[in-house]
Amino acid sequence: MYYPEEVIEEVRTKNDIVDVIGSCVKLEKKGANYFGLCPFHNEKSPSFSVSPGKQMYYCFGCGAGGNVFTFLMEYENYTFKEALESLADRAGVALPKMEYSKEARAQAEFRARLLEVNKLAASYFYHQLKGPGGQQGYTYLHDKRQLSDQTIVRFGLGFANKTSDDLYRFLKEKGYEDVFLKETGLVTVEERGGRDKFWNRVMFPIMDVNNRVIGFGGRVMGDGEPKYLNSPETRIFDKSRSLYGLNYARSSREKYMLVCEGYLDVISLHQAGFTNAVASLGTAFTSQHAGILKRYTDQVVLTYDSDGAGVKAALRAIPILREAGISSRVLNMKPYKDPDEFIKNLGAEAFRKRVEEAKNSFLFAIDVMKAGYSMEDPEQKTRFYQETAKQLLQFGEPLERDNYLVAVCREHGIPAEELRRLVNRMGMSLGMKAGESWQPEGGRRPGERETLGRRGGEQRDTGGRGGSPETDGRRRALQNSREDGIRRSQRLLLTWLIEEPALFDKIHGILSPEDFTEDLYRQVAFQVFEGHREGKINPADILSRYINDADQYKEVAALFNASLGGPLSNEEQKKAFAETVLKVKKYSLDMASRNARDIAQLQEIIKQQAALKTLHISLD
Repeated sequence: MYYPEEVIEEVRTKNDIVDVIGSCVKLEKKGANYFGLCPFHNEKSPSFSVSPGKQMYYCFGCGAGGNVFTFLMEYENYTFKEALESLADRAGVALPKMEYSKEARAQAEFRARLLEVNKLAASYFYHQLKGPGGQQGYTYLHDKRQLSDQTIVRFGLGFANKTSDDLYRFLKEKGYEDVFLKETGLVTVEERGGRDKFWNRVMFPIMDVNNRVIGFGGRVMGDGEPKYLNSPETRIFDKSRSLYGLNYARSSREKYMLVCEGYLDVISLHQAGFTNAVASLGTAFTSQHAGILKRYTDQVVLTYDSDGAGVKAALRAIPILREAGISSRVLNMKPYKDPDEFIKNLGAEAFRKRVEEAKNSFLFAIDVMKAGYSMEDPEQKTRFYQETAKQLLQFGEPLERDNYLVAVCREHGIPAEELRRLVNRMGMSLGMKAGESWQPEGGRRPGERETLGRRGGEQRDTGGRGGSPETDGRRRALQNSREDGIRRSQRLLLTWLIEEPALFDKIHGILSPEDFTEDLYRQVAFQVFEGHREGKINPADILSRYINDADQYKEVAALFNASLGGPLSNEEQKKAFAETVLKVKKYSLDMASRNARDIAQLQEIIKQQAALKTLHISLD
């Protein structure tokens, strides 16, 4: 069930965006807006703008933008429902009760009960660590691993006693029945009674991004096996979708995430000031992990162990991250095995320097591959070159591929032109076999025919005659540049109209929503023009209509925050507005002329085009 639109709007209007964001970000008033350091990317100069008039925020650095709901959704990683409920509670708005089906209500209650019992277990383990029976665990964490009491509290670390049914008896006393306890992953229930999943282990509560305990990891005391044990998957815990430490790392101001292998690596890094560290939970890095990271960053530094297993884990993670659109680098921790050892021996500053020096993941993979060949053997050396060429083919963009080619040649002493020819030959061969389009350096394949788009979807076959690749490329570049310019003009116009509603009078009879040629821009223009007719333009409300589509939402937010960039005099502003209106109208008529269905329609368009030459737009 969805909350009614009028309820959502009431919650939004009763939560001033400056007050809400100001409780999380230090804001300073500059003119009509407030500015601060963006909470969604790392920056030194404030580019994060909050507009009380529009009830919107926008970052001119990273493009993050939205209304009060999306700020909480992005900042706290809330769902829309959670953000709405949080803001309703803040403003004292009573939300109507959501009605669930019997099945949905049962599932919600079961999940809530699982979260409740996990929280109770975490508290139990923590108090055991502080008690007489937890001395061994406390000594391990505090003395051997050098974790402060503050860090132990922050991560809620605990201890599972040596008696194998302590937690089971504790939970039974709290009224939990066996049939439910079987589903928690905390105990095993048999005919003879219950047995704890974890005993004689230091305990690491696993939290979701909202700081709710969803599972546990335990490290055995002594030589028992397995050394580390995780909760089994439950209805609230999925290892392939959970990252340890993300509940804290998501709020880090760093522009990248450190991805580690284990709990103690994450905890040690956080204690040393690297609060952007996370780890997968006893499972290989997955595409789901990458998808979660993509919500917070597009850069990752892999800090896996420096042993063979760690190298293999890094090589598995690199293509997964690339597929998710995340660039990655690999940190060199030698001569130490992991981040925990490194920091204990060399300190935080040395680790930060290693982060800055972390190697591009593609170049790292080439280094690892090279170690498997003897460069003294001509045959193996040739095979290394061939394998390197094959790896370079993963870059479809010629410029990016050539940049990597140059870097590889520089590091490994390979003749660049020889490797480039090998890449092109291999690419054409593989492309033809796979039926794919391969664009080598320097143009198309010999004898290949090129088609050029024409009006009405027609194509012209040059047959190698008439249009050169250079000419066609320039033509396409000019066309793309013109279209980008038009889109920018349409964005500027929408921003100006919502900021200065009096401008509607200046364009009356000249422009209408139909003149916005981009589909999304036209939709928004209709809503802006309709709001003006009704006497109130509400950008934050318009934005809410796109909240279920992240890409459209971000683009609409940008529509309301376009800028020419730099202060303009009054005369310059007038000139820019008049030129923008004419540009948008002219392009709209050009598009209409291409799609005219009959002579009468075309004649009317030509008449309007001629009228533009004498049109004067005055802001006086």
